[in-house]
Amino acid sequence: MGGHGDMGDVRPGQMKAPTILLLLFLGHTGSSPVTTKDNQGGGLLYPFGLKVGDAATPREDDGMSPEIFLSETFYFYGHPHRSLYVNNNGVVSFGMGVPEFTPEPFPLPGHRPFVAPYWADVDIRLGGDVFYRQSRQPALLARLARDLAPAVAPSDPAPQPTWAFVATWNRVAFFGAAVKKVNTFQAVLVVAGANCFVMFNYGDLQWTTGIANQGDAHTGLGGVPAQAGFNSGDDVHYYNIPGSRTPAVLGVGRRSNVGVPGRWVFRVDEFTATEEPSPTPGTPSTPSPTPTQRETTKERVYICGW
Repeated sequence: MGGHGDMGDVRPGQMKAPTILLLLFLGHTGSSPVTTKDNQGGGLLYPFGLKVGDAATPREDDGMSPEIFLSETFYFYGHPHRSLYVNNNGVVSFGMGVPEFTPEPFPLPGHRPFVAPYWADVDIRLGGDVFYRQSRQPALLARLARDLAPAVAPSDPAPQPTWAFVATWNRVAFFGAAVKKVNTFQAVLVVAGANCFVMFNYGDLQWTTGIANQGDAHTGLGGVPAQAGFNSGDDVHYYNIPGSRTPAVLGVGRRSNVGVPGRWVFRVDEFTATEEPSPTPGTPSTPSPTPTQRETTKERVYICGW
């Protein structure tokens, strides 16, 4: 995986130039960074921002939160976790931070458990914020109970959330951006009794690639586009949202695996995955309101092409 400085494995030719040199080279206008606003819960996204008690990651390229200790144990593919990191580059990780700015297809070698709503080369020094909080607020849990219902089989009990962790990338810019293109997306981790879920919510997505991954500074497209999905860390169980690391990932916010465009939900305490429904031949490609719950085993994984 690509890294930055001494924080990760850096491939030849993937070192980033100092930002001031990039801005001079690209003829940056020197205008102020993209402004951000708190969100009180409009649309798909759950409330975020300082007004609802969120903390924010450092305003660094390839930065991350400190280790965040959880008030409830989150089970991710059979492994209990009591802490995590929120990484500026679109990843929530367990055990270690993820400073790497080049997305790779899952599974990743080594023990690297994380969920990636939109793994790409974010640079919040050029605009945006990355917020996070854990919560037991009754209103949030009640809304999650309703929104998680489509992710379980009709014969299974309805989810009853007791805890949630909400991470939001709000209007974040890309590394080397010469234009004000920004992305907004969210990852929500939920404990509901013996079950754990991961939800991805997508707002407006305008770019896929930073210039260190051969993206265009004026479009934010091309090169090695973003990756979305999750990696269990056991080299066996993983999921790549269809379109990851291709230009089609820009449309992930118009698709779904639970019948709500812009929302993806996965049960992650055990080896299950709710896939995006396949369209019936001859019909428009629209999400089905009734997803299929499928059991995975150590011999079965869900992979998309790239």
